[in-house]
Amino acid sequence: MIKVLLADDQGLVRAGFRSILDDEDDITVVGEAADGARAVSACRELRPDVALLDVRMPGTDGLEAARRITADPRLDGVRVVILTTFDLDEYVYGALRAGATGFLLKDTEPAELIHAVRVAARGDALITPSVTRRLIGEFAGRVQAPAPGPRLESLTVREREVMLLVAAGLSNDEVAARLVLSPATAKTHVSRIMSKLGVRDRSQLVVLAYESGMVRPRWMRPRT
Repeated sequence: MIKVLLADDQGLVRAGFRSILDDEDDITVVGEAADGARAVSACRELRPDVALLDVRMPGTDGLEAARRITADPRLDGVRVVILTTFDLDEYVYGALRAGATGFLLKDTEPAELIHAVRVAARGDALITPSVTRRLIGEFAGRVQAPAPGPRLESLTVREREVMLLVAAGLSNDEVAARLVLSPATAKTHVSRIMSKLGVRDRSQLVVLAYESGMVRPRWMRPRT
């Protein structure tokens, strides 16, 4: 059973999400919060598998709540998904850097919400191809990329190939097909890369790929 915590300052939104999720046999909403501080406390008390946090809440917002949750070693098993109204919200990029698994638009379809909770609970990155990668590329591209650090230099040639494909939004199965590997081997490569780089999940792996300069937004690439 996947345990979910809902955090949004609008009761109607929480009620709607609860109704959708509680209808599923493998998902249960274990708690609600109206602000970020209560969301963090509820996570420590209830230990949900997934915390859905609205990015804009009074007092402690979803971004700060995400930071506190992902920084707490006791909550290592909690996956944070940020809810936002806008698909190019600078706060969301900050949440991904803070360790959030990904984000969803608040007007997402019920089936997409359910799928997102299941994906996040598995520990996979919740990256909407048309939105999150564009957001990461836009905001990461605004700062000068640092030189690759020693952690990146520890990757093998094959691991760098896998990381580039993950940064492009490919799933493990797609990475396997592209590199002619078995899905299990691709998954092992991804897990080993995350361990070497000390990142929490695939979303942070994508952010690191941009921030390190390994991947550059298309508009920053030199013209040929």
